[in-house]
Amino acid sequence: MSAVAGQTLAGLDGGRIEGLSEGAGEPGWLRKLRADSLAVYEGLPLETSPLYTKYTDARRMDPAKVSLSDSAPSSPPAFLGRRLGELEDAACAVQVGTGVIRAHVPERLRDSGLVVAPVRDAVRDHPELVRRALESADPGDDKFTALNNAAFDSGVLVHVPRNADIREPVHLLACLPEDGTSAISRNIVAAGEGSRSSIVQEVYSPASGEQAYIEMLGADVADNARLDVTTLQMMGPGAVNFSTRRASLGREARLNWYSGLFGSALSRYRTAYFLRGPGAAVGDSEVAFGSADQSFDIQTSMNHEAPQTEGRVVEKSILRGRSRSLFKGMIRIMEGASKSNSFLSGRSILLDPDAKSDAIPGLEILTNDVKATHSASVAQIDEEQIFYLKSRCLSHEEAERTIVEGFLEPLSRRMSIRVRAWIAYLVESKWEGRELSINTDEELARFVEVEETRYNEDAEMEQHYKYR
Repeated sequence: MSAVAGQTLAGLDGGRIEGLSEGAGEPGWLRKLRADSLAVYEGLPLETSPLYTKYTDARRMDPAKVSLSDSAPSSPPAFLGRRLGELEDAACAVQVGTGVIRAHVPERLRDSGLVVAPVRDAVRDHPELVRRALESADPGDDKFTALNNAAFDSGVLVHVPRNADIREPVHLLACLPEDGTSAISRNIVAAGEGSRSSIVQEVYSPASGEQAYIEMLGADVADNARLDVTTLQMMGPGAVNFSTRRASLGREARLNWYSGLFGSALSRYRTAYFLRGPGAAVGDSEVAFGSADQSFDIQTSMNHEAPQTEGRVVEKSILRGRSRSLFKGMIRIMEGASKSNSFLSGRSILLDPDAKSDAIPGLEILTNDVKATHSASVAQIDEEQIFYLKSRCLSHEEAERTIVEGFLEPLSRRMSIRVRAWIAYLVESKWEGRELSINTDEELARFVEVEETRYNEDAEMEQHYKYR
């Protein structure tokens, strides 16, 4: 795609937007969507809710330092070589900066009809899917939704056809380039009626440089479909990651989304689920591990729009050094969504005195005959537990790690063996100060499978106040 060279996010204007459209030969409806969204973007504050304004760290991203690319890299950074070798025969898309350098469906999956394609190709080849996804995101919802609608310069479409059963995960790997530029990406997942599939999203960046990966990921889960998504954010310490995620679910649809946030100076994740079909269900599990002066700004809303829907959001943060987290959660049960059941929990453990966490859970209940529960807790690590474990011949650090493992254990029970292994490996990497990455299952084998559940999560839910 061609664009205006040397621009920064602070100087984003209609000229760059027109350049993106011209370079990709986009249709009129998309050009109009971009132009309308740019106008909305310029008029919106960083936070649309005054309740969150004083807490947000979004202003840590300086738009004047976010350089927008005018060309796509031809090759990936060297540090990704090993990981790309492991994905050589996998269904995957590899995005580096503004370019998708690889979009691959292996021979064994082609008969299923699985589509993995750059979004600019999908605008031409799958126009109805792409248009529905792009127009479903209201730019007035959020400043970064408007930004992404207006200025996305890359992205991927994954389409799982009706009744397709894709047993192996589709990998979406995104990495910022080594030239210091940033990327604004629009990713679309469309799971057809009755389909079964899983997505693994990995986000990387070079170890140095002030770069931004600004993303919007939309998932449309049709009637009776099941979709599992895992997001692992492993960016360098100088980068920022702004991710807006929207998911719409039809009748009896199931979506499980697992997030592990470990890298970047600032991670701002805004996730909204819309349960629009009777019997739809969402499980959202989020882990953030901060050190130094990292910041995690997480907002999750569960919107029940149909009867007998179920939602479950559990967020856990482990914070060291001067790191901080902000968790904003909301359950909305709309009129007509009777017999719905929703649970929201945000919990943080502080390992150092300068670490900080805030939690703002909320409920909006507009009908009767429902059950909704929310909770939040922030606490320093228990010195009595540390003392007890040290009396059993553990060092102070080993005692802390054991407590953290116990803190995450109830959450990990909801994850698959593979995701559990990745999360455990990345937690250990943070403790050891190693490069953040995931490798082969063989390397991760020692992290897999603690004995089967010793913890009754339903007991935790029953402790909290229930709105009926």
